[in-house]
Amino acid sequence: MVPVIGSLVAFLVALLVGGTAIYISASVVAGVEDYSHAIITALVGAIAWALTSWIPLVGPILALAAWIWVINWRYPGGWVNAAAIGFVAWLSAFVILFVLNSVLRLGVGAFGIPGV
Repeated sequence: MVPVIGSLVAFLVALLVGGTAIYISASVVAGVEDYSHAIITALVGAIAWALTSWIPLVGPILALAAWIWVINWRYPGGWVNAAAIGFVAWLSAFVILFVLNSVLRLGVGAFGIPGV
């Protein structure tokens, strides 16, 4: 029972980190300040990434396109705006995880943000 609880807590923390990064980037790039919207975007983006990243040769490129498509679907502004939101979210997650893992030594990841 304890490993299940630990896994659930790790998943929730990673989802909150990913959602926070998307929230920060969406508020900076698109002017949208809705944390619950960012959490759902992180969850759906992670699912899209998981469904496409395993494909040989083109998987990582398809997964990145699928992740940006989710952002484009969820936020206004088109593909360029979605790519900018994704890039700023990646940078935000990198900074958040640096603080959590290097300074506080928590050892967490970011669910819904690829490559972090």
